[in-house]
Amino acid sequence: MKRAWLFTSESVAEGHPDKVCDYVSDSILDAYLEQDPRSRVACETLCKGGTVVLAGEISSAGEVDHEAIVRRAVSDIGYTDESEPFNAAGLRVLQLISKQATEIDQGVDPQKNLVGEQGAGDQGIMFGYATDETPELMPLPIMLAHKLARTLAEDRHRGRPAWLRPDGKTQVTVLYEAAEPKEVTDVVVSTQHAAQVAQDEIRHYVATDLAPRALGDWFHARIRFNVNPTGSFVQGGPAVDCGVTGRKIIVDTYGGMGRHGGGAFSGKDPSKVDRSGAYFCRWLARQLIKQGLARRAEIQVAYMIGVARPVSVKVETFGSGDEEAAAEFVARFDFRPAAIIERLDLLRPIYRQTTNYGHFGKPWLPWEE
Repeated sequence: MKRAWLFTSESVAEGHPDKVCDYVSDSILDAYLEQDPRSRVACETLCKGGTVVLAGEISSAGEVDHEAIVRRAVSDIGYTDESEPFNAAGLRVLQLISKQATEIDQGVDPQKNLVGEQGAGDQGIMFGYATDETPELMPLPIMLAHKLARTLAEDRHRGRPAWLRPDGKTQVTVLYEAAEPKEVTDVVVSTQHAAQVAQDEIRHYVATDLAPRALGDWFHARIRFNVNPTGSFVQGGPAVDCGVTGRKIIVDTYGGMGRHGGGAFSGKDPSKVDRSGAYFCRWLARQLIKQGLARRAEIQVAYMIGVARPVSVKVETFGSGDEEAAAEFVARFDFRPAAIIERLDLLRPIYRQTTNYGHFGKPWLPWEE
């Protein structure tokens, strides 16, 4: 029997309040790495109304104007209307930043570590996942949700249609049969808009213009569309909704198709294995697919703070390949934080590129090569 099921994933636009915070945090991280590649950065952001709060720990030889970075990031996203409470020029920026704790520093710094090498910046578990169901080796539902959200943002930045505003969400449901994606059944698009536009016009744009371009060959006439299901989405963004760094971890990864260890990515330098460990597991999961050792693969790694070598590494192929051979392949690679940072060349200001529309599936990122 061919078992069938539906699977749904969501994405969010760059103007979603949580993504505003992620982008601010990654912008600050990049600004420090541009000046000092050895910067230790853990920057979290909260935004609400006309206020942005920065909090965290930063130790660096660089000197960064945090407020200027915040205003530039918010402007890049498109919150520039000075009649709205949340706008780049009118923000109040509160800063609650201290240096990295000395105990963490002595675990991470190879000159201070008890065993003389860079240890993990924290304990925790990280996962990486890959599947052959798309060219990007990503699950189809999350890739299509990202494409809808990205295309929505691209249209807004071009001013077509002129009534689009920065906040928004997308959601895609895919029918699977015998573990293979068969068709898109449902699409949800909630997009912030100007007050004067009619709901029928927004729905027509989504169903006949946005979706065919974003979904490509997966678009068909039987898709059920739900557009702005409440009937209106004029009020949006941080002006009315609180945003916090790290609240979109499933959007950032595999849309729920692969497991997640719980650690957020944005605002963290690569000494934090929440970020670098997850990126390396994704890179290795991709290699298993490319080597023909599996059609679906998931890798888990676990660390303890201050220790370089992982506590455990687990390989899962879901019955889609040779699990023993896959585990032997993975065992050849070095999971120590310094080795991961060197292999993927992570001490660079590349993190603003990761913030929106997923940290995986973008071919220009080193863990996707």
